[in-house]
Parts: sequence; C-alpha cells; structure tokens
Amino acid sequence: MAGKSAKYDNDSISSLKGADRVRLRPAVIFGSDGIEGCEHAAFEIIANAVDEAKEGYGDVIEVTRYLDKSIEVIDHGRGIPLDYNEREGRYNWELVFCEMYAGGKYDSDSYEYSLGLNGLGSCATQYSSEYMDVTVTRDGQRYDLHFEKGENIGGLTKTEVRGKKTGTRIKWRPDLEVFTDIDISADYYRTILRKQAIVNAGVKFVFYNETEDGMEIEEYLYNGGINEYLKEVSGDTGLTEIYSFTGEGKGKDRDDKPEYKVKMEVAFCFNNTVNDIEYYHNSSWLEHGGAPDKAVRTAFVYAIDKYLKDNNKYTKTEQKITFQDVQDSLIILVNSFSTLTSYENQTKKAITNKFIQEFITNSIKHNLEVYFIENKLDAEKIASQVLVNKRSRESAEKTRLNIKKQLTSNVDISNRVEKFQDCRTKDISRRELYIVEGDSALGSVKLARNSEFQAVIPVRGKILNCLKADYDKIFKSPIITDLLRVLGCGVEIKSKHNKDLNTFDLNNLKWSKVIICTDADVDGYQIRTLILSMIYALTPTLIEKGFVYIAESPLFEIRTKNDTYFAYTDKEKNDIVASLTEKCTVHRSKGLGENDPDMMSVSTMNPATRRLIQVTPQEAELTERMFDVLLGENLSERKTFIAENGMKYMEMLDVE
Repeated sequence: MAGKSAKYDNDSISSLKGADRVRLRPAVIFGSDGIEGCEHAAFEIIANAVDEAKEGYGDVIEVTRYLDKSIEVIDHGRGIPLDYNEREGRYNWELVFCEMYAGGKYDSDSYEYSLGLNGLGSCATQYSSEYMDVTVTRDGQRYDLHFEKGENIGGLTKTEVRGKKTGTRIKWRPDLEVFTDIDISADYYRTILRKQAIVNAGVKFVFYNETEDGMEIEEYLYNGGINEYLKEVSGDTGLTEIYSFTGEGKGKDRDDKPEYKVKMEVAFCFNNTVNDIEYYHNSSWLEHGGAPDKAVRTAFVYAIDKYLKDNNKYTKTEQKITFQDVQDSLIILVNSFSTLTSYENQTKKAITNKFIQEFITNSIKHNLEVYFIENKLDAEKIASQVLVNKRSRESAEKTRLNIKKQLTSNVDISNRVEKFQDCRTKDISRRELYIVEGDSALGSVKLARNSEFQAVIPVRGKILNCLKADYDKIFKSPIITDLLRVLGCGVEIKSKHNKDLNTFDLNNLKWSKVIICTDADVDGYQIRTLILSMIYALTPTLIEKGFVYIAESPLFEIRTKNDTYFAYTDKEKNDIVASLTEKCTVHRSKGLGENDPDMMSVSTMNPATRRLIQVTPQEAELTERMFDVLLGENLSERKTFIAENGMKYMEMLDVE
C-alpha cells in the first residue's frame, strides 16, 4: 500500500511566475524539453525575421550556428520597437522579451499575414536561454539589451547612430538547465532555411556554420518561389508541366466567429517517378497538414474521379479512385496565409480552420476543372497515370492476400509441401536444407543425405525469373511459394504498393544452411542462377547474413584400383591424373539423378568431404548489376555484355 503524501491544503496551490513558466515547463511551450523543443525555440526567432521580410522590409536574413552552440539571427527589417510604450505604460522591450502573450501581431496593422501569432516566441526563447543579446537599429538609434537565464541585466541602452540602416540582431545560447540537448544540427538549419526560401520568393537566407576549420557559408534563394522549387523536385521526369494558381477570400469558421482573410498559392504537376506533398501556412511548414491536407485530398479525388466518369475511363465494375492513387504521382505545394489562424498547438505543425479548408477545397476543385478543359493532353496523361496507380494498388492488395494465404500455413503433416523431405532434428543450428534440381536428383540426394539433419526439396523445372516477374505472378508460382514456406522466414518486398507485405523475420528461418544443389552443366547453372535470383529478390537478408550456399558437384570421377578421387574442374582433373603413379580411369560425372548415392554422400552431402561455396554480399552493387544485366530488363546492356564476353564461354555452348 502506498504511503500517505504530505499535506494538501490552501497553501499548497502555487503558480509559476516570470521565466519559470518556460524554464520549468519548456515542453508546454515548445512541445518538448529535448532537441525538438530547442529547435522550435530557434525557429521562433527566425520566424520573426521572416515576418519582417514578408511585409517587404529587408530581403536578406542571416542565421549563424556557432561552435559553442549559440545562435545568431540577423534581419534587415524595421527593427523591433523597444522604447517606451505610452499606451501600455511600459517599455516595449519588456513586453516583447519578458511578457508572455505580448507583441506586435495581435492586429493586422503591423503584420497582415504573420508566421508568429501568439506573442510567445521572443519571450519564451529568451526565458529558455543561458544568455541573450539583442541589438536593434532604428530611428537613428542603436538599442542594446542583455539577458541571463530569463533576467534582464543592465536595462536598455541607447546609442545614437548615423545612416538609414535598420534591423534586428539576436544572439543567444539555449540553456542546458532548460533543454536536455542544445546541439542543433546544421542540417536542421539547412532544412528550415531552404523551406522558408521556397515560400518567400526573393528573400535570401544566408546560413553561417562555424566549424573547427572556419566558417561555412550557404545561401538559399528562390526568386521563382514555389514554381521554381517544383521544377527542381520534378526534374526531367515530369508527366505534366507545372500548373499554378492563386486565390483570395474572406470567411468565418463559425457564424459567431470573426471574419478573416485568406489567400493562397498552389503549384502542382504529375510525375512518373517522384511524388512530394508540402503544405505551408503563413510560411510555417505544416508537417501534419491539417486543413490544407484535407482540402487537397478532397479536391483532387473529386476532380479526377469526375473526369474519369465523364470520359468513361472506368471499366463497368471498377471501384472509384482513392487519394493514394493520386498521391503516388503528385507533386504539389500549397502555400496559404490567413489573418486569423487556429494552429493545432504552439509548434504550428497543423492548422484546423474550417473556412481555410473549405476555401482551399473549392479553389482547387474549380482550378482543376479549368485546367482539365484547357489542357486536354495533360488531363489524359493524369487520368491514365492515376488509373495505372489504382490498378497497381489493387493488384498489390490481391497479391498481399495471396501471399498471406500461401505463406501463413505451416509445413506440417496435414499440410505438406509436395515432395519435401524434412529432417528429424529440431535443432535449427544443425538443420540443412538442400534445394535440388528435379525429382531424379531428389531420389539420389534422399539416399545420400543424413536424414537426421539434412532436408531436401526438389525444384520442378525452371522457376520464374523473380527479377523480371511482378509480385502477383511470382506468388502464384507453387514452386516459389513452396520454397518460401519451407524457408519459413517470410519475404522482403520492395514495391511501394506492397510495403505492408514485408513479413520477413530472420528468427523464423528454419535452417542453418540453405544449399543449392544442381547439375554441373548449362541447365544446372541456369536453374542455380534462377534460385539465387529468387532468394536475392525475395529474401536478400539470407545472403547478407551468410545462410546461402552452393554445393559444388564434381565434373569428373577418377578411379584407381584402391581409391576414388573427384575433380571439380578440368585443371583439377589434370593435376590429379598427373600426380597418380598407378593406372586410373576418368569418368565424366553424370547428372545428380544418375549418381551413385555413396558417391553423392562423399562428394556433395557429407560435411567432412563436400565442397560448399558460401554466397556472400561482398561487392553487392556489382552483384546486383550483373543480375540486372543477365536476367533483368536491360536488353541493350545484355547484348553488349555477350558481345564483349561471349568468347570466354564458347566451350560451354550446348551445340553440335
């Protein structure tokens, strides 16, 4: 039983005041007390600089990441007003840097479409810093402030300056007493500054990254805004050209709520190989989307489905498209703004405004309708590609169900894989699986094996080339599904439509060795290669972890009066014959199915005398390339390879 706590009475209630509101509970403001919260604190200061540039004041923003983990943000805007505020009866610097829910963004006179709306950013970041230095130039004066751990030191100092330059410089170091980690990576700054450059056309973001070797400098500038960015993303694989439009409107989230203004710019294109969907609101990247995401999903499905129906593109029994079918080929960026915004939380990763969602939905529907009418060729391309995506998704779903049906059944007495011969031991560290070529080889290997720990499964004929066949065809092949069921470890799927089919679990592998055993002739080599291709395509981890082996079959049997020798190459045969001092006979080895079981046991099955080649992942890129050249779709490269290398294998040709 838990012990009783200390007293709980009227004197037990207290409130956090001043800097403690942030310093003791940073996650409430920044969403985390870890590196994510520290990053958001930095973004609050950058956001204020962006708001100035967005209003047309200053077109360069400079951000510096110092080695000591301090941060500096410089803008060339109007400069934060810091002097005495007659209306509030206080200095503005106190309101901006020491007062929660205070600032210049609660009306639209100073900032119409502001990234920072809550009046928390500058103050919260100051409160969470070890120190903060603020320098503002405006009205012919330079204003300086210094803070330490949320407290102002020395008040406001003013120095008269000449010239018309204005702007704000803020340098601070996040406090390890507040955040568990303050080492914001350079990549974080690169990402957010690039994103801000994309949605703030013409504003240059300069990133200074101090390293042991000096200061690295990078610049981000998109004069063409979101259209320029989409061209960069789409590259040379665009299915359609970029189409963009803008819109403005006024509305309410509810009848009893205030009216506010919304504007947006949208750019999209369709692409065969790349997809990308990004949402920004008041320049803030909406990681989770919210209202704009719902709008895009609704509008695109509605407009494309309507086009497909109006133009009789569906088959009679075909189901309606989903957004996934559109998304697979869609590149789109929605950059919206509003004078009133409801964020899901202070970290601004999603917005929830009902009117914004309705406005964007209706705008996209209308513009897509116009676009399809004015760009008939592109409309046809989009419709065809979305249907391809849809049918591919549906085929993948059928494949998923087929795989589940084929692979989830256990290999047991009541559900035995045809002609599979299991071994007796259940000790996986000893169990070996021989994959052999055909029923005749099965007979010999069965007699030659040690049935205590060696199991056998025959491959009946040449299996599918798994590097060329699609998954639906692969998993309809009983040879392949039987092999996979016997392996027991599931499959690894690379298709974007079949990601949920990744059932692979190495812990479920039932064997310590998977040994491919085929004849030492052209047909045997081809079957071996196809089996390897199957393993490489469907269970590559087995190769990477060293579970796959090739059993070398001898080409020659060399007999003397008292001994028998096996040679696996012509050179070995010649060397053995030359070393013998007695008369010998040389026999070309027959196929596995015609070999004597005793000979098979010594040459191929017995761990003490057999030869196994372990298939390793070394030079994996070259291996993958050769699989593609010899068995893939690259016909021209295969012809080139044969022309350049065919002479090396002339003696292996099976011709008279």
